[in-house]
Amino acid sequence: MGIFALQSLAGGFLDEDLKHFNKVFDDWCVQFESVEDAQLIVDTLEQGDNLKIVEITPLSYPKYFFPSLKGIIHATREHEGKIICIVEPQMGMSFRIAICDLKTKKVRMLQSRYKTAQSVEGVFANLSFEL
Repeated sequence: MGIFALQSLAGGFLDEDLKHFNKVFDDWCVQFESVEDAQLIVDTLEQGDNLKIVEITPLSYPKYFFPSLKGIIHATREHEGKIICIVEPQMGMSFRIAICDLKTKKVRMLQSRYKTAQSVEGVFANLSFEL
């Protein structure tokens, strides 16, 4: 369940005008359903040597697939059809765990808040919460 995009070697995703780069992958970025389609475009661009084809998936870029997911994503993993994320809603705030359902596209934030990355990582690694 991925799509493909063109990313600059320096960072950023190629915009629909095929000249500018967006720092964040969004609806304005060029998207392809297959790596072959992406390669056809790369071969026609002058800056093609400075581009790489990347796959955008719910694990690699959850905010694109779940627009209601807000904050800084520190880690993701997939479990039983759900993408589970460690989220810092705003810089300096307590960490939370978000459960994103791939079927319904809904995001549920768990009530627990974690002050340190180590405490949330232990819970995240062991899946010691209700999905």
